[in-house]
Amino acid sequence: MNFTKNSFLFSIFCCLTICVSYSQTFNQSYANVVNQCSQININNDLNQFEALGLKRRGTLQLQNTLDWLKNKYVSYGYTTAQIQEDSYTYNGSTATCKNLIVTKIGTLYPNTFLIVCGHYDSIGGTGTNDNGSGTACILEIARLLQNIPTDYSIKFINFSGEEDGLYGSKHYVSAIVNGTTPKMNIRLILNLDEVGGVAGIINDTITCEKDTNNAPSTNNATSALMTNQLITCVGLYSPLQTYLSYAYASDYMSFQSNNEIITGLFETNETTHKHTPTDFLIYMDPVYNFNVAKATIGATLHFAVASSTLNNEDYSSNYQVSFYPNPANDFININLGTLNESNYTFSMIDSNGKIVLDKFIDNAKQIESISIPSLSKGIYLGILKSGDKRIAKKIVIN
Repeated sequence: MNFTKNSFLFSIFCCLTICVSYSQTFNQSYANVVNQCSQININNDLNQFEALGLKRRGTLQLQNTLDWLKNKYVSYGYTTAQIQEDSYTYNGSTATCKNLIVTKIGTLYPNTFLIVCGHYDSIGGTGTNDNGSGTACILEIARLLQNIPTDYSIKFINFSGEEDGLYGSKHYVSAIVNGTTPKMNIRLILNLDEVGGVAGIINDTITCEKDTNNAPSTNNATSALMTNQLITCVGLYSPLQTYLSYAYASDYMSFQSNNEIITGLFETNETTHKHTPTDFLIYMDPVYNFNVAKATIGATLHFAVASSTLNNEDYSSNYQVSFYPNPANDFININLGTLNESNYTFSMIDSNGKIVLDKFIDNAKQIESISIPSLSKGIYLGILKSGDKRIAKKIVIN
């Protein structure tokens, strides 16, 4: 995070069981996933992040950290098609910086995204707390949700350029969110920045952040609602208490100014080592970092609306491939899921068994869009074939 918060401003204590506008209750299936969160993984990720050194724009260390992140996601089962680099430059620097985006497509609302994000660049030192701690949480969330179906799509984003002025998230909002036609539909941004705690003291409270900004203010009420839900998730899925404060000076602010709905987590006991050569793991509380990860896993399952059956057998056996919208009109999107193939054939068969569409997709992207304006209304069988793999799903044309 860029600046130190004045924690007494706009802040009040919140109880663990704060009420929201609807019944938000404990979900045992979610808890089962949360309980798979690994303290060993958190510790290893923090140590590895620290060993990568100072992660400033234009440095080999920043590129090495990006490569390390990519390898972590691949090790969890995400495919190269799901992992994208977003490159940019900005005034005052000739360095090319990169954001890393990992996309997991939802089963019910594939075009609406929950963004779980945090920056991986550092200034002054290795940035093990600011923001290796948030990075470790994001990695653990991505690991545990890789094979879990969710209603909403999820983007795990590791931003660069945060410490120099939120440049990575500003670029992403301008070039990707607003550059998508139609504009990307975002359900919520959940930002993790500096959640490592302070060594040698009791770290039992996490600060939950809502939007209080007046430019614009139209997103504030929904941000407050979502932050209340985040507070409830912390109480349901971790041993931490909560402290309500305001969003400030981190990557979610680039989305806030774009009128998106934001919330975030930040350590309540604030480190004195941020932005210095001594921002090391020895001055952090890794157990606290672990508990924050548990809270955020529960919150991500909640906000993305994870399936009640979680590791759905059909979802896994079909490589998370999906065809949408369904029902469709003039086009159909093909989500390659975790099928790590560079080409495939997509065909559609009508109720009489006739092949009415047969298309070869080469150099396949994660999402391919196919025009179907000539097809009559009715029920079809959509078939994706690649090598010995065959995924078939019913498609309705309106």
